[in-house]
Amino acid sequence: MMSGIRSKDTKPELQVRKALHRKGYRYRLHDPKLPGKPDIVLPKYGAVILVNGCFWHGHACHLFKWPSTRKDFWRSKITRNAEKDRETSDALTAAGWRVLVVWECALRGRHRLEFDSLVNQIVDWLCSECDRDEIGGSD
Repeated sequence: MMSGIRSKDTKPELQVRKALHRKGYRYRLHDPKLPGKPDIVLPKYGAVILVNGCFWHGHACHLFKWPSTRKDFWRSKITRNAEKDRETSDALTAAGWRVLVVWECALRGRHRLEFDSLVNQIVDWLCSECDRDEIGGSD
């Protein structure tokens, strides 16, 4: 079952990529030379964008709920995913990259942001000097 879960080209990732492309931003995808192979790499801005699924990365939002079966397996898997996310973000920052995490809940669910507002937040971040940021759904 888990082999059918995508790690690349997910719907949220495609939405963000298409919106950035429409705004004139050009990027690389899943650069294997960078730690964690970030979803979107914008070399001109020294920035990477990670589009994370709330369940798989253990985001504290309404889309995440601990599974009721195989609790030890899921707790271990999701906790390790979150640890790898922190390690990847630290490694990217140490290598001189700016890191933005866009959470799935910003794109879907009852607390999602208006899409144009989300895209504007991403563009504003790209033009800022901020090293790290996250965009999630509104509460």
